[in-house]
Amino acid sequence: MAPRIRINENMIVNAALEVIRQAGFDNVNARTVAARLGCSTQPVMYHFATMDSLKRAAYTEADQLHTAYLMNIPQDKNPVLGIGLNYIRFAVEEPQLFRFLFHSGYGRESSLMEMVNAAELDPVLSVMQEELGADLETTREVFMIVALFAHGYASILAGNALEYDEAQIAEHLERVWNGAVFTAEKGKKE
Repeated sequence: MAPRIRINENMIVNAALEVIRQAGFDNVNARTVAARLGCSTQPVMYHFATMDSLKRAAYTEADQLHTAYLMNIPQDKNPVLGIGLNYIRFAVEEPQLFRFLFHSGYGRESSLMEMVNAAELDPVLSVMQEELGADLETTREVFMIVALFAHGYASILAGNALEYDEAQIAEHLERVWNGAVFTAEKGKKE
């Protein structure tokens, strides 16, 4: 007789992520996760008393995957444009995870300003600040403009309402970046 596989929290969270990837976050429940694991619902309910707690754990894991994806920038690229393009590309490659992260309400931040001020954004802001050679306030202002543009593009693509053209998106992103930097510098002079 083969030994029983012990189902742990990490396995359950990873199974929930796979359910999200294939069927969306609304389809995460004890049965779908258990089916993904090939077990009964008992281990799922043992480790996660509510589906909300499982979705929150899956959100944390998805957020870490997303951050790692964003920060994987080729050395020859402008880091800010690389992060923006990765953000948009993630929505194309992982539309269900993107929707879960940004359209489900499971995010810890309830507003864009909370997100901009969250510690999790520090690595991105640090890269931007170095590229800009600017103070943190100016960096946050530029980030807001670029982030709003990138998020709009990503959301439209995640909803399959636009065909993905990376060269065109990169050009648009660069224009927004240049405009945001110009506007921030102009505002400092006034």
